[in-house]
Amino acid sequence: MRKLKKGRKLSRKRNQRKALLKTLASALFLNEKIKTTEAKAKELSSFAEKLITKAKKGDLASRRILLRYFSKSLVAKLTNKIGPEYKERKGGYTRIIKLGPRKSDGAKMAFIELVK
Repeated sequence: MRKLKKGRKLSRKRNQRKALLKTLASALFLNEKIKTTEAKAKELSSFAEKLITKAKKGDLASRRILLRYFSKSLVAKLTNKIGPEYKERKGGYTRIIKLGPRKSDGAKMAFIELVK
């Protein structure tokens, strides 16, 4: 039986999907709360939580992995500010709050935010 691979395609090709997740994650880490569609929020949640786990370590290897995705200033914020906030927490760094449908096209909307 054919099984699907993990993750949503979001009607994009692989490189566009990766770029979308990078920009959404950087906006989330900068603003700590963003409004997006529900499907994008669910995909972003797992992507961002893996990055926060890397930032919690804070060693050189983790910083270099984070530099693949973000600028130096954002990596510094991740490792110096956001990572230490979640030192004692074992997961569940993001929260998704579902909103009503978007007026223009009816897409399900949601807020995604970092849990404090």
